[in-house]
Amino acid sequence: MLEVSFTVHGVPRPQGSKRHLGQGIMVEASPHLAAWREDVASAARKVYDEDLMIGAVYLRALFTFPRPKSHYGTGRNENTLKPRAPKHHAQKPDLSKLVRAIEDALTGVVFRDDSQVCALRSDKVWGQSAKCQIVVSEV
Repeated sequence: MLEVSFTVHGVPRPQGSKRHLGQGIMVEASPHLAAWREDVASAARKVYDEDLMIGAVYLRALFTFPRPKSHYGTGRNENTLKPRAPKHHAQKPDLSKLVRAIEDALTGVVFRDDSQVCALRSDKVWGQSAKCQIVVSEV
């Protein structure tokens, strides 16, 4: 079974919201999306230079976001999480929109089309630094 695994450092960006410019022209709402998708594609190319996967694939993505300073105490407690700091990353960006950006970035790089993704595991978590760990496996 073929598998590719890599990490993309940087703030994960969502895809999905669009802005209407008029005359039927729609653009991505996030100005950072194109750069994020290129970062993902570039990281994938560094570890995968095989033929595109043509069958069903399993995609795993772990999106890590750094905790804001407001989650920590102050003074001598600056490295201690507050008791009411959220355990789960249950805020924007939407997990499904983060996954959509990854799927589109990997299309034509690892697999032919994102419709090949037949199984998916994705999570958003708090961590030390912003990144996304990605694994794509043939099923």
